[in-house]
Formats: sequence, structure tokens, C-alpha cells
Amino acid sequence: MLYQIFETQRSLMEPFADFAQAASKLYAQHNSPLGQNPMAQRVSAGYDLLYRLGKDYEKPHFGINAVEVDGHEIAIHERVEIDKPFCELRRFKRFTDDNDTLEKIKGQPAVLIVAPLSGHYATLLRDTVRTMLKDHKVYITDWKNARLVPLSEGEFHLDDYVNYVQEFIRHLQSKYGNCHIMSVCQPTVPVLAAVSLMASRGETTPITMTMMGGPIDATKSPTAVNNLAMNKSYSWFENNVIYRVPDNFPGAGRRVYPGFLQHTGFVAMNPDRHLKSHYDYFKDLIKGDNSSIDSHRDFYDEYNAVLDMDADYYLETITTVFQEFKLVRGTWEVKNPEGKLELVRPQDIRTTALLTVEGELDDISGSGQTEAAHKLCSGIVRKAQHHLEAKGAGHYGIFSGRRWRDVVYPHVKSFILAHSQADNTGAGSAVAAKQKAATKKAAPAGKKAAAKPVAKKASAAPK
Repeated sequence: MLYQIFETQRSLMEPFADFAQAASKLYAQHNSPLGQNPMAQRVSAGYDLLYRLGKDYEKPHFGINAVEVDGHEIAIHERVEIDKPFCELRRFKRFTDDNDTLEKIKGQPAVLIVAPLSGHYATLLRDTVRTMLKDHKVYITDWKNARLVPLSEGEFHLDDYVNYVQEFIRHLQSKYGNCHIMSVCQPTVPVLAAVSLMASRGETTPITMTMMGGPIDATKSPTAVNNLAMNKSYSWFENNVIYRVPDNFPGAGRRVYPGFLQHTGFVAMNPDRHLKSHYDYFKDLIKGDNSSIDSHRDFYDEYNAVLDMDADYYLETITTVFQEFKLVRGTWEVKNPEGKLELVRPQDIRTTALLTVEGELDDISGSGQTEAAHKLCSGIVRKAQHHLEAKGAGHYGIFSGRRWRDVVYPHVKSFILAHSQADNTGAGSAVAAKQKAATKKAAPAGKKAAAKPVAKKASAAPK
């Protein structure tokens, strides 16, 4: 019923938001009679703010049309390679007419970025994608809004998420021989499960795994987000945050965790910060500070755009990751597409190098939660395990903004490159050697590792 009430309210507010937008433009026109009023700029700013607060935020576009590589502009063509009921595998294909640049980018490694399915769209990783495109072939999981998926497409479970990731990995492997995988926040857990299951079956696993700011072990340094998931029962979540999609959407009748409830939770975590941001926006409108105005709009166009999550997937994630800790306890079984249960065994991963990244000030995934992957992946040789703590970075800072570009990305780039070269030449890496089914011991991947190996830190592999 709450979802229907929200939709009714949104429909009623839409005309007022449109009016506020029109009024803002009218008062901003200096040639109009209203624009001659001494208070016109303030009135225009007030109406603009009302419009921004009342408008409906749709899914943003990635909008990456070109990147620069060695001084040459590379055109980007965005396309869907695999279309699943709940997710699209999206590729950012690069084009150039410069022969030297073309030869360079053709040999660069392929990376699958697994975006979070936790409220926001995959476009939240726009900066991640744009930066990675300079040195990699980039694919990303673009999760669909569950309210747009008809009931005829069936349910979506956490097991389905894991199976999707495996299918996408195999797709890249079929095109390039192998690939690298990067997970940001929520997907670190299902990605680790997907690679573990592939390893247990004897399948080829990705050359590297980069895991950033995710709740591998949510018992370590629990945050406010973790505490909510841990302290409320399964039935509480089912009774208080799960609703059926109204009739005016393609997914009518589907049980979901609505995006508007998630957005309310996001804002409630830092209400003072958002209030100050909007007040600063109002003042910037009056001053005519276009740079700050554009920055505010860009941020909130992304932040306010949220999607519904299928109820089964959401509730199973709460139980598996935050209440029963099945991954770290070794009790997680995933149902494969054939309906068979398979135990997730990260210790079976042997031919994949591992890099974990955490933000020093991360208030969503606490310190040590992502690094815990190293202890679980005991089958990976120590010299192929690396950990990076980004000083001064919060949760978003490890994959977006200046700290991502200047601090985190150089480590990720060198980590992927080092193991890609070792894999291609067959020399210098235990990872590459095992992928070629060799039995002899391999040397380290080289001195230019992405970060300090875990073996050099007594606390790097959690006890």
C-alpha cells in the first residue's frame, strides 16, 4: 500500500515541479517583466531548488563519448552485449583512426566491472569506467530496475546474481582467452562466490580479482549500515521494506525493496550534510557560480536516481552476508542453473591474483571487511595477494573522484598489467604458471606490484 501512496503523491507533485521549473526560468530572464524585480534572482533560485527537490529522477546515462589515450581522442561506442532479464552486460568499445594507438589498445587487458545492485544504478561508477577505459577494454554489469521486469521473467535470487557473473566471465573469456574482474562494494561477495565455484569445477578463472570496499566479512568493524542489517530480523525486513510494484509499471505485482525507501535511508544517514548541500546550491544560484551549480546537479542527478531491488535477492543478501555470514563460515551453497547446490569454497581459487582496496574513512564497509578475502583465498600464493588502504578516502572515494584517479587507480592499473604480462608470456607469475597447468614453482610477478603483498603485513590476512 505504501508504494501506491508514494506513486500517487509523486503524480500529484509532478505538475508543481514542472511549474517550479518554468517559474525559475521566467524569473531568470532579465528581459521579462518578472526578471526586472530586484528579488528576481533569489525567487528564481528558490523555484529552482523546489524543482530539484520535487522532480522525478530517471536512470542517468553513462555519457562517455570519448577518452584521451596518449594525446589521441578515442571514440567510445556503448552497446549491450548480453541482455538478461535483470541485467545487461554493457561494453564500452573504443575506436580510433590512429594506427599506433589502435595497436596499443588492441593489446590491452579486458576487465569486467561488476557494479553494485544496492539502490543506485551502475552509472554511479561512471568515473571508474571513464578512467579504466584509458588502459583497458571495459565491460560493466548494468542492473535493471526490478519494477520494469515483468513477473513472467520469474524471480531473481542471490544465486542468480552469482550465475550471471559466471556467465559474463565466460563470455569475456570466449572473446579474449581470459579477463580480469573488478567488484565495487556489494558485489564483492557474489563475485568471490562466482570465481570460487568456477575454480572448484576446474574452470579457468579470471587472471585477477580486484575487490573494493565490500562486506566480505561484515563482522569486522561493523558500520551503521551493517548494524541495521545485523540487528533486525528477517521478518522485520520482509514486513517493513518489501512492497509490491503498482499496476502502472511493467513489473506490476513483483515484490521489491522500493528505490524511494532506499533513498530515504541514504539521506537519513547524513541529513545535515544534504541540508547544507542544498542551501549552498541555493546560494550558488544567487551568485551565479556555474561550476558549483553544475557539480551539485551532476551529483544529485546520480544520487537521487534509485532502482527497486527484487525482494528475494535483497532478503537473501541480508541473511547470507549480514546475519549468517555464510561466506566466511564456509556454509554458503549456491544453486547453479541446473538446480544443483554447490558449496562456495574460496580456498579452491589458485590461478587468480587478488587485490583488495579499502578506504581509510569508509563508513559503509568498515576496515578489514574487504581485506578478509585474503584469509578465505588461502589457495592463492602470497606473492599474488595485495592489499591497499587508500588514506583519506571514504567509500565513494575509492572508485570515484580525485583519490580514485590519483591514488587507487595507479595501483589497480599496475596490478592488472603485471599479471596480464605474466599470463601472456608464461614467465614470472605463479598465477600464469598454474593457468598453463605447470607443476613447477613460478617466480613473483615482478617488483612493480600494485601494492605491498599481503605476506609482508602481519595483519593483512585477518586472523
